[in-house]
Amino acid sequence: MGSPVRRLLRARLRTILIVSGAAVAVLAAGAFALAGREGPADSAQAAQTAPQAADPLADRPHGEPTRAGRGRPRSPEPSPSKTPRKGKKKKSSKADSQAANLAKPKKKKQYKVVKSGSCEASYYWEGQMTASGEPFDPSELTAAHKTLPLGSKVRVTNKNNDRSVVVRINDRGPYAGGRCLDLSKAAMKKVGGTGSGVIPVRYEVLSKG
Repeated sequence: MGSPVRRLLRARLRTILIVSGAAVAVLAAGAFALAGREGPADSAQAAQTAPQAADPLADRPHGEPTRAGRGRPRSPEPSPSKTPRKGKKKKSSKADSQAANLAKPKKKKQYKVVKSGSCEASYYWEGQMTASGEPFDPSELTAAHKTLPLGSKVRVTNKNNDRSVVVRINDRGPYAGGRCLDLSKAAMKKVGGTGSGVIPVRYEVLSKG
């Protein structure tokens, strides 16, 4: 009885081995088939999805080319400046000339004393024709003298307050005793003598030095 049982066990074991081998072969064939089908597509997809090597020059922004020298960008060229045309001078306005005249200090006239003396002076203001032929104007700094040349300049100083004025001789007079000058009203006002009418004065005949 032992012999038939052993033969039966061996037959079953052989069957199991055969079936297992067939199953393994089937599984291996299926695996190879799947590998053959999916291999190219997966490799292509992997090639597409694989990160590509970064090109350091490909990602740079392509702007406008800059002018460069020796690899360094040049600074922008300066725009040409307009040069004024020669030969045309700017006309100065009247206001500018007046401002320039006011800015300049006025030079005082230098006079040389030719003759001097003392006497009394009066003043007059009535409108009349002077000995020089010009109408008398009491608002101008003029005076009358008996002998001095017409047009002479005389500095008259009031002895009472030491105030002085320079007058131009354009008339003859006065003819009252003790007086040598007859001043216009404006000249007498300058030396502060209109209140008294007649004042003691010191006079100096002047000439341009």
